[in-house]
Amino acid sequence: MSWQFSTEPEFGRQLDWMRAFVTDRVCPLETLDLDDAELRTAIKPLQAEVKERGLWAAHLDPELGGQGFGQVKLGLMNEIIGRSHLAPYVFGNQPPDAGNSEILARFGSPDQHRRWLHPLLAGDLLSAYAMTEPGAGADPTLLATTATQDGTTWVLNGRKWFITNASVADFIIVMTVTDPDAPPHRRASQFVVPAATSGLTVLRELGSIEDPHPRYGRLDNHAEVELVDVRVPQEAMLGGRGAGFAIAQSRLGPGRIQHCMRWLGQAQRALDMLCERALYRYLHGSVLAEKQTVRTWIADSWTELNALRLLTLEAAWTIDTHGVDAARTQISAIKYWGAKVLHDVIDRALQAHGSLGYSSDLPLELMYRRARAARIYDGPDEVHREAVAKRVLRGYRPPENGIPSEHVPTRRARFSGEF
Repeated sequence: MSWQFSTEPEFGRQLDWMRAFVTDRVCPLETLDLDDAELRTAIKPLQAEVKERGLWAAHLDPELGGQGFGQVKLGLMNEIIGRSHLAPYVFGNQPPDAGNSEILARFGSPDQHRRWLHPLLAGDLLSAYAMTEPGAGADPTLLATTATQDGTTWVLNGRKWFITNASVADFIIVMTVTDPDAPPHRRASQFVVPAATSGLTVLRELGSIEDPHPRYGRLDNHAEVELVDVRVPQEAMLGGRGAGFAIAQSRLGPGRIQHCMRWLGQAQRALDMLCERALYRYLHGSVLAEKQTVRTWIADSWTELNALRLLTLEAAWTIDTHGVDAARTQISAIKYWGAKVLHDVIDRALQAHGSLGYSSDLPLELMYRRARAARIYDGPDEVHREAVAKRVLRGYRPPENGIPSEHVPTRRARFSGEF
């Protein structure tokens, strides 16, 4: 297997522009106390610059309205974008809109493209993806939300929670059970539901470690959503009947790798702050850079981060050359390993900054709180570890007669007293 991560000089110049742009123009926005309306106004001119550079919605192929860079280039781009939690909105690849645009592009009808996809890609609409339920998180085969056919319409009933952007979305893609007697992975279908549809109610914003007291209607908030006799036409179904799990899988695979790409940027930013702190903070007779514990933190962080970068780029290269299915093991591996690296590097950087790192004067405390969720969303660590182990074991067979393949038979010799 020969990996190829290099890019042409022109794309390298685009990456250089992105690094300066995110550092100088996007990261400073994090320090401002902006409401959502003010934030959207502030990022509009930045979005225009990104579009002018041909870097907008780069996660989609050209025929789907994007740039068609491929996963390796996206990996290099998203590491830069990941340095700020605001940058995805500036570059038009923020979750859940990025994943929703992908499945709308692949499975949506021409009318769904016109009504939802094109405005979403233009940045004129926001969306949400409603799959998770109180009783069905890591196991989506336990979904209880139903859709029942009534003539030419479908009637949706159920409850979803931790639905990102539900309170600000213009439409929500809802995963429901349409065929309860079908095999587990053919029971569900997906529907595009306008947010203003009668019977669809955002019950509350859910507080979390990231935001214990959320304000209603903020970007990145997670909400609980109730559907009571929500009626949508047949044309609202996304893809085909019973295709819900297949669509979800096609969305979550690339989505997970893009999460990991952005985590690289967050972890690298934390490592940069750790190294800077080590060179100027003086106590007990020397700067932190001369303390063995801090040097160990830096060495471990650098090594773990670069190992994650290579594993992520391998997954990206595999997708580009062999497709998503061929990269399933790598995607699961970087999902759980990346979440650990992200948390650990940020934790070390925060510790090195002491009370300053704990305070909101630096971005580390917010980065730390956001990082904890990475071990849960898009599948908890334990599920992905299991998936990696199962796929690795498929390449092995038990030995014949129970004798290990590396066993070398030897004669039992009488001990002579000499070695």
